Amino acid sequence: MNRRARTILTAATAVALSAALAGPAVAALPAGHHDATRQAVRAAIADGVPGVTVRVRQGHGTWAATAGVGDLKTGQPRSTRDHYRVASISKTFVATVVLQLEAEGRLSLDDTVDKWLPGVVRGHGHDGRGITLRQLLNHTSGIYDYLADTGFQRTYMTADGFMKHRFDEADPEELLAFALANEPYFAPGSSFRYSNTNYLLAARVIEKATGNDDYGDEIDRRIIAPLHLTSTSVPTTRVTLPRPGSRAYSKLARTDTGPTYDVTELNARLAYGSGQMVSSSADLNRFYSALLRGRLLPPEQLKEMKTTVPSSRETSRYGLGLVDRELGCGVHVWGHDGGIFGSNSDAVTTEDGRHSLAVNFNGDWSGSTDAVIEAEFCGT
Repeated sequence: MNRRARTILTAATAVALSAALAGPAVAALPAGHHDATRQAVRAAIADGVPGVTVRVRQGHGTWAATAGVGDLKTGQPRSTRDHYRVASISKTFVATVVLQLEAEGRLSLDDTVDKWLPGVVRGHGHDGRGITLRQLLNHTSGIYDYLADTGFQRTYMTADGFMKHRFDEADPEELLAFALANEPYFAPGSSFRYSNTNYLLAARVIEKATGNDDYGDEIDRRIIAPLHLTSTSVPTTRVTLPRPGSRAYSKLARTDTGPTYDVTELNARLAYGSGQMVSSSADLNRFYSALLRGRLLPPEQLKEMKTTVPSSRETSRYGLGLVDRELGCGVHVWGHDGGIFGSNSDAVTTEDGRHSLAVNFNGDWSGSTDAVIEAEFCGT
């Protein structure tokens, strides 16, 4: 972070912390209940995160707080009602729709990708005839992650590339081509490797199975509208965030030093089904609570979603768009995290859906959402 930005951040944070961390409690919870969570949020700000918004839903009570700033230029604080880009949290929504379609008998998780997208997954050893929909959803397909392709990274993820292409609208087939220019990670079903290409394809399967040209319409009709998630959307070409919303900041580099860029305006269509959505902490808490309590899926499909495989982290296992995370105190929470330019988010709930947390940082280079979750559910 450059000196000017750090000076603005420090001054603005000092103003915002005293008010924000007083914590606007929407419904009363026991005094001191969230002290550890407050401390974890303060630690994120001290680590360089511009601003944090967090909301907890427990039983019939809700607690929310902010810290730091939503705008480095003006010092405006973050809002507990902020909209933000939720990135890979979108995967849980996509997986839920696929499982709803299975419950309706419109597809099977054992269907091959080629059945729904004939001839689409071919090249450099990729073959959709040997990959199932289940393997897409639990990242055991072996398909290369298009975000890891050097050409994609050079075009869209460097500072120069981002500034030039931030409003581009690439077709899913163009994004898929980046993946298929590389060899698969492994034979389908033989291992786990997180790949955003899996959910690009899952979104395309939703479109084929429903006849809807935009998978986002199915998310809206099947999840957003029934749960009254009024702050949640799957934007198509909109490059701005709904209000209220904070600015989003990035280093646009694999470092926590160097200049800080305002990356608020961008076309998230480049993330397609893997991370396109916008939401709020209140909506994410409502969504994950409803999902784990069986309001969105029949018992058979919810059981499938919660059937996990070992992931790349020792403390978590991956289901179908849903992560089972074991915390340091032994508590298990279910949810997903998500990172995109200028935004790091995490949303989890207990298995009974009664204790939920959603948190967002409006900077993508520092801080730990894991620490906020550990603090809330373990008190440390």
